[in-house]
Amino acid sequence: MGNKVAVVTGGGSGIGAAAAKRFAKEGMNVCIIDIKEERAEKVRSEIADGGAEVFVAEADVSNKEDVFSAIQQVMEKWGQIDVLFANAGINGTITSIEEMEAEDWDQTMTINLRGTFLLVKSVIPHMKNSGGSIIITSSINGNRMFKNIGFSAYSTTKAGQVAFMKMAALELARYKIRVNAICPGAIDTNIDQNTFTQKGVEEVKIPIEYPEGNQPLENAAGKPEQVADLVYFLASDQSSHITGTEIYIDGAESLL
Repeated sequence: MGNKVAVVTGGGSGIGAAAAKRFAKEGMNVCIIDIKEERAEKVRSEIADGGAEVFVAEADVSNKEDVFSAIQQVMEKWGQIDVLFANAGINGTITSIEEMEAEDWDQTMTINLRGTFLLVKSVIPHMKNSGGSIIITSSINGNRMFKNIGFSAYSTTKAGQVAFMKMAALELARYKIRVNAICPGAIDTNIDQNTFTQKGVEEVKIPIEYPEGNQPLENAAGKPEQVADLVYFLASDQSSHITGTEIYIDGAESLL
């Protein structure tokens, strides 16, 4: 068996890009899956400068054919998958429940939840014989924080991902496949590009004041590289007895 192989979705930016770079730095071959190939290619070129083996697959994670095609490309290239970082997702439409359109709700559910399911389903046959690690990007929202009014669809998908992770961890333990979730707080990424805030949310917002800000540990949002450190830990043998667990990485933000 050659280098370990990691698949990273949403790898063209933010946490996904940082994780892809960390995996490559640790000597892993990396497949970057992103809905925007040119964005992922930029990350690939940055990694390739360091000599790692990396390739890009363009895919919509909510599309079954796209996902299974991308995973098949990985198998044809390297013949194994050791790590899946199911990280792609959107904030989606931010509005009151009353004003939320069913189509907007469905879009967030489809990308965040269906996408996670399809990715996990697609790698199981390729991990069953030798084990592996699956890491899902959830959030403090929907799990330990509920004060982000307007994020009802997003928070529901993030809670759903944690429940799915625990179901998968138990079901896949017999194959030595570990499944865990990370729950970031505010991280300095570009996920706001996939956020569509509607006027209706202003009517239902509950004002909350934090005299000294809402980031107790560092007084700033976390960095993608800090999250990548956690992702690599969960991918590595250092976490060989950890499965079915959500880990918060938010500088105590969600404890306020």
